[in-house]
Amino acid sequence: MSDKVQQIRGFIFENFLFDADEGALENDASFLEQGIIDSTGVLELVEWLEETFEMQVDDTELVPENLDSVNKLAVYIERKA
Repeated sequence: MSDKVQQIRGFIFENFLFDADEGALENDASFLEQGIIDSTGVLELVEWLEETFEMQVDDTELVPENLDSVNKLAVYIERKA
């Protein structure tokens, strides 16, 4: 799963934390609580997930339990694979 974690971290830093250093994001940190991703960012994240991992994110899956941290995303992707 560490490969997926690295991919997710790369996307987050490239698109949302572009001026931050690697230590600026813990893998369990909430994107929403930290102000890293807003509602528009969630749409970008979902589009990236669907393209990168060739998966479909259903509306019912758009919940913090699936999308609100690096680790939660990695588990979600594994579950959908």
